[in-house]
Amino acid sequence: MPSEKTGNGNISTQEYSDSMKEYLEKGKNLALSMDNRGPIRRQTNGMLHSNILDAFNEYGFYIFENVLDEEELNDIRSDTADMIERAPAEPGSALDKKGRPALGRDFAREPYTFIKPLSDPWGGTNLLNGRHPSKMVEPKPEEGAPEYVVHLMYGMCEAMPAALRLYGHPDLLMIAESINGEDFVPYNDAIFVKQPGLGGSVAWHQDGVTHWKSKNWDEGIHGFNFQVQLYETTPANSLWVIPGSHKNGKADIKGMIERNGGSIQLPDAVPLICAPGDATIVNRQMVHGSFANASPNIRISITFGFHRRKSVLGQKAALGMNGTNAVYDEQRIFERAAVIQVAIDARRQKYQNENSFDYKPFANLKDKYRFNDATFTSVIKGYNTKDLAI
Repeated sequence: MPSEKTGNGNISTQEYSDSMKEYLEKGKNLALSMDNRGPIRRQTNGMLHSNILDAFNEYGFYIFENVLDEEELNDIRSDTADMIERAPAEPGSALDKKGRPALGRDFAREPYTFIKPLSDPWGGTNLLNGRHPSKMVEPKPEEGAPEYVVHLMYGMCEAMPAALRLYGHPDLLMIAESINGEDFVPYNDAIFVKQPGLGGSVAWHQDGVTHWKSKNWDEGIHGFNFQVQLYETTPANSLWVIPGSHKNGKADIKGMIERNGGSIQLPDAVPLICAPGDATIVNRQMVHGSFANASPNIRISITFGFHRRKSVLGQKAALGMNGTNAVYDEQRIFERAAVIQVAIDARRQKYQNENSFDYKPFANLKDKYRFNDATFTSVIKGYNTKDLAI
């Protein structure tokens, strides 16, 4: 029987799939038995319903169903497919596969991360503050697989008009306000691409870095992430989480795997099973990860997060690009948060019959931060060099 333990066992995708089958089925059944999914519901004051907040606080995640209608979902799918199509033909190339200039050659931050098919690029390394201490299984790709595949795409608000509008979605921003307060601020954004039979894994980890030893530590201090799903997610291609793990402080993930006999199939974990257009929220302190996608189903997750302002102000950059030591002062926070207000107006211009979100920190600055050529240049271009990662 092939090993499902950490590292590269050089097993085939079929052997790998067989070794995961029982675990995936068990996780699916557990996930579907939980009472933390349903449509977005508001209280009479317009904020997120208390029952949903209670479930989110208990489990550390929630699945909102039918967040996007078919029109918006198709717009985002189209923009995402175009961004993938316009990726460099290979890492470092100036041209895409059709010989055209690749997207993002003039971006302040490289928008594409490539990996080898079915690989785990971070597990067992010191990358990203060493927060992925153990490596996932890396099955051998099928014959004829490309040498590299797109794993992550950055800069969605700059590269994709539909994604900028999604960033201003009134229901999603209401959820952010309900969880993190009316002065909530952005974290970052990224698009996870898990191609069928090729998509890589993300080793078990917790997102938070900064506040584990803070005297003010609590279960929400590192914020949360949305993932808007463009296609159906299955146990084989989805994000997996360990419910309740956000409450327990910094986890000894390497020890958890060692105590599990070296197996990456951590007990009690569940997959985030979603339909197209669903959106998940996951506490950034959750132990979570994803397995190599040996399945025939694609997953594309539009991922963006938010913080409490007080968790970010005065902190030093963590998980940022190029090891920067920037401090998140008032100006840095204001400039990055301005993306929210511009996104709200970009959405207003497209969906004129929709009630726009009222972002309190910019309540008196709406006219100054309308979406137009000037604000695209001053606010949106290069915005992700100002991310607020803790």
